[in-house]
Amino acid sequence: MDVSLSLEVILMLTAVAALAGFIDAIAGGGGLLTIPAMLLANIPPVLTLGTNKLQAASGALAASITMIRNRVVQPRQIKTAIIAAFIGSIIGSIAVQLSPPDFLEKLIPFLIAAIGIYTLFAPKLGALETKPRISEGKWQKVVAPIIGFYDGYMGPGTGMFFALGNVALRGRRIVESTGAAKVLNLSTNIGSLIFFILGGNVLWKVGLAMMVGQTIGAYFGSHMVMKGGSKLIRPMIVLVCLAMVTKYVFG
Repeated sequence: MDVSLSLEVILMLTAVAALAGFIDAIAGGGGLLTIPAMLLANIPPVLTLGTNKLQAASGALAASITMIRNRVVQPRQIKTAIIAAFIGSIIGSIAVQLSPPDFLEKLIPFLIAAIGIYTLFAPKLGALETKPRISEGKWQKVVAPIIGFYDGYMGPGTGMFFALGNVALRGRRIVESTGAAKVLNLSTNIGSLIFFILGGNVLWKVGLAMMVGQTIGAYFGSHMVMKGGSKLIRPMIVLVCLAMVTKYVFG
């Protein structure tokens, strides 16, 4: 599908992607900015989702590299989750190209509101490791692909779901969980992107321009995580949840 955008609009989308990359690296939810921005630019919904995956993958890569270099996460320890999330995102991306995501659009605001409230009233969330509620096997083989499916089907807040799920279900520290979330989000973005490309639903010129902004934002955001830890991540998650619920409810 041919969509013609002016240079000014593409530059605006690149700036939005930079801010989204910064937010994504800290708490997730950057798609809350990029997806509405692309829709406002009159890019059709499925093309918006596909192009968003292209630019988001670059941000997830930049954040993942930072986390791995600083030994916040070791990919080999979560390799099963990486593969499972990848497969889940592929299924989700195929599903969204065959049918509109009406069901999840109705369910997601309630899930996000619950996460925001949980985070707000848990002042020591992820500060220390706690007793796991589920096994590592269930987390990697069941929870990860479910979140991966959501990322392929819709996307906004995926990093937040990965991070908070790891904290709540596996008792991990928030910084470590955020690092793992970046690697898992990279996997889901790549898996989903492959099938959006095969479906011809990516605007390459727009996506590549936004990749530049996304990468820059993710670089600085991931370094902020290293410096600020849970003191930075918690309030950012609450703010992102509030913004996402407001967007879904009031449109």
